[in-house]
Amino acid sequence: MRIRIVDAFTDRPFSGNPAGVLLLDSFPEDDWLQRVAAEVNLSETAFAHPLPAGHGEADWALRWFTPTTEVDMCGHATLATAHVLHSTGTATGTVRFAARCGVLGATAEPDGTITMDFPTSSLTPVPTPDGLAEALGAEVLAVHDTAAHVGDLLVDVRDERTVRALAPDFGALRGFSPRGIVVTAAAQDPTLGYDFASRGFFPAVGIDEDPVTGSAHTALAPHWSARLGRDDLVGRQGGARTGLVRTRLRGDRTLLNGHAVTVIEGDLHA
Repeated sequence: MRIRIVDAFTDRPFSGNPAGVLLLDSFPEDDWLQRVAAEVNLSETAFAHPLPAGHGEADWALRWFTPTTEVDMCGHATLATAHVLHSTGTATGTVRFAARCGVLGATAEPDGTITMDFPTSSLTPVPTPDGLAEALGAEVLAVHDTAAHVGDLLVDVRDERTVRALAPDFGALRGFSPRGIVVTAAAQDPTLGYDFASRGFFPAVGIDEDPVTGSAHTALAPHWSARLGRDDLVGRQGGARTGLVRTRLRGDRTLLNGHAVTVIEGDLHA
């Protein structure tokens, strides 16, 4: 069967966030899916299969696995899957995915980008957990808990320089949330084409740092839209490897837009 590695939230190879993508006829046993994801060893590998015509509100079933566990929501691997479907001619227009977090739409745009329709995450202010600043190695200004499907702590720090300089203790971070820690600050220079910066650390699900986390932007979008007074924003995420996520807040839904590019395609012998 064909397996592809797609760099998501970028228009050039070797940047953005890589995801494995396998299109199947049906889902095999969970253990096989997990072993493939461990072998691919990227932050997520997406598995999708077509649903019968007239099957509810969705066209494809979609699941995502890290090297160690299945996750409820993933943005970059959804973008990667939609890119594969459109670039191979398997699908056109809008594709609807049935996933753990509900039905997600992905629409191919005339400019070559893909716009995804995700549920907006809620944000609940919480006290700064003891030891979080020490684990991050930075002063924490505020902390928000996000919705169940995301399960991250969203952490404000002083500025973009602080975000870029983070060198956290991943072992110490593991116990602070079910999924991860997303650290953010306003863009140092908005004329560079983005409004806020972030980095995402997910050691609890086997990922020390995720370069560009689409699902985290379902929380970053309302967080920064409330502060900046605009519903359409651009986020830059990553440390050594970065990508751009365009967000559009639409109440209980958040639109995530970006490019993707296939960098590897081959056969899986398993």
